[in-house]
Amino acid sequence: MSSKVFFADMRAGARENLFAKIGRLMKEAGVEDAVAPGDLVAMKVHFGERGNHTFVRPIFVRRVVDEIKACQGKPFLTDSSTLYPGERKEAVSALSCAVENGFAYAVVGAPLIMLDGIKGHNAKDVQVDGEILKTVNIGAEILEADSLVAVSHFKCHELTGFGGTLKNLGMGCSSRTGKMQQHSTVAPKVGERFCNGCGVCLKSCAHAAIAIIEGKAQIDAAACVGCSRCITACLQKAINIQWNESASLVMRKMAEYAKGALHGKKGKTLFLNFITQVSPACDCYGHADAPIVNDIGICASSDPVALDQACADLVNNARGNQDTALASGHEPGGDKFRGVHPDIDWEVQLEHAEKIGMGSRKYELVKI
Repeated sequence: MSSKVFFADMRAGARENLFAKIGRLMKEAGVEDAVAPGDLVAMKVHFGERGNHTFVRPIFVRRVVDEIKACQGKPFLTDSSTLYPGERKEAVSALSCAVENGFAYAVVGAPLIMLDGIKGHNAKDVQVDGEILKTVNIGAEILEADSLVAVSHFKCHELTGFGGTLKNLGMGCSSRTGKMQQHSTVAPKVGERFCNGCGVCLKSCAHAAIAIIEGKAQIDAAACVGCSRCITACLQKAINIQWNESASLVMRKMAEYAKGALHGKKGKTLFLNFITQVSPACDCYGHADAPIVNDIGICASSDPVALDQACADLVNNARGNQDTALASGHEPGGDKFRGVHPDIDWEVQLEHAEKIGMGSRKYELVKI
């Protein structure tokens, strides 16, 4: 059975500007069903890395906030800490970065709350009984919220082919432990060249898996449980994840995490994908390369699988931009995601999400 995906293109005029179209899009997609008066509404966004500029513009996010408020909901913008030791590795740095990128209350009209606490470990296990994972570790504030509205930037991704709603839910709503579980099956690695033996990582480890031997930190892989606290605690950035999991398995785990993020929210969710500035890589980088296609529009649906499938099709049916990272598939109908990341079988995330009951890849595109 197909799901409805509502689509607004980028055309605008004196009678209706793009902000008004976002409001109409949300109404058509069912925001009034997803948000009830008094609901605490988690708006899952990507705050953007410092130096990046392709994340969804805060002024667009403000319109989503306004529509939720019109339903008498109480929205808050939320994102999670990163697994890697970058600018958003804990709440203070992440929220400072968010404000610098324009997500201040004066702009977006909603408070900012990290979904996984100040250090990325405020989370709960959710039973999903997936093919790979029985439980997933989801940020506590996502689970505590009454409703969930995910606002995602649809773009290419070096590990999943593209990143849309499924990635925003699965990777973006997980704790740091959850991100580790999706990306790696082995303990973090210490770069001895950078380690100065300060011992900060020992204090961060709750499982006595780290020792200082001959002035360098060493991790006991047998004792490590993969919480990843040491990675962000290390001031020298000497401890890093070992990215050993295959892309296809990451995508399948990610889909099961996305299912966990929706736990307890049946009929209380809405998803929007902005197919704008379709960059060749993730917004987690401190830069953004030229878009591989022109801006296409905004899609919304209550079905995250149908939404991502529709957006993938819209990108692939567009004409690719020359002189970008797109190496092949420039013609309408060409595979843009393999044109940038040829070794990534991006359909896996859609196939697995449909298989575990998250939604349908069959859709009806309704242009508003």
